[in-house]
Amino acid sequence: MTAALPQALPYRHVLTVPAMGAAVRIARETTELVLVECGVGLRHPSTGPALLILAELVTNAVRHAAAVTPTITVTYAYGPGVFAFAVHDRHPYRPPLLRAPATAPGSGLATVTELTAELGGTAVVRGDADGGGKSIWITLPL
Repeated sequence: MTAALPQALPYRHVLTVPAMGAAVRIARETTELVLVECGVGLRHPSTGPALLILAELVTNAVRHAAAVTPTITVTYAYGPGVFAFAVHDRHPYRPPLLRAPATAPGSGLATVTELTAELGGTAVVRGDADGGGKSIWITLPL
């Protein structure tokens, strides 16, 4: 799939939540609102998988990064035919997304990469300029 870079998509929304368990629910509910606001119905075939992917990424950030990052940021971007979102934390570890299904089948990251691929989307880890954190960007066609 050739998708627009998330930075070039015209619609943006940013959510910052404390790195705690409630972050998953808040991020999921916000994602539903953003999708509706962008004109993507909750019954769209990509909505359920997108919500699961987001929940897995936020859960991972809470579980593995909360000790070093007080907040998690979710950035949403939307344009014609494309919905993208990123989960950002300040933990320096950058998970290898391309090997996730092979190294830990059934894990959260394996689920993320498998669902993203099934939807024809892309998953990319982008490190912060200072090396102290990262964002995992998911781009899905609509």
